[in-house]
Amino acid sequence: MLMKAEQSVLVLIDLQEKLMPAIHRGETVVDRCATLATIARLLSVPVLATEQIPQKLGRNRAAVRDGCDITLDKTYFDACPDGLIERLPEGRQHIVIGGCEAHVCMLQTALSLLDAGYKVWVVADACGSRQPLDRDVALNRLARSGATVVTLEMVAFEWMRHCNHPRFREVQALIK
Repeated sequence: MLMKAEQSVLVLIDLQEKLMPAIHRGETVVDRCATLATIARLLSVPVLATEQIPQKLGRNRAAVRDGCDITLDKTYFDACPDGLIERLPEGRQHIVIGGCEAHVCMLQTALSLLDAGYKVWVVADACGSRQPLDRDVALNRLARSGATVVTLEMVAFEWMRHCNHPRFREVQALIK
């Protein structure tokens, strides 16, 4: 099944100032999430983010925060009980998700979205945990649970569908 930009929402989980230094390859994860947000905005895909108790863990990194339409503060690890589903634009059933920690907040949010009937794509190169094993096991669990594991480039090219897309050159420049 292909992702469709007109049916998609990008959800970025907990890319926060105090958390990111502890994340394995955290700067790469932030960069990938910020790039995804830029591509989403170019292609008219709404971007939502979450922040886990921001008064303690800080706000999302500016590169991510600046690309988001809505940021949801949360206390649950899973963003859904804190109102994520209610904030998703109506009629968009394709959820593209990345963020931290892959084996806790991102995992639980993605599983709840699957349970709620959404189609979920997890962007492997835009997910992180403190330990690589935790991230890898989370991605495997999500794949077994019905999510599709993809990369940033897969998302970008599926959203555009063809090389004649009016934003093709801009998007291509972001991923090269």
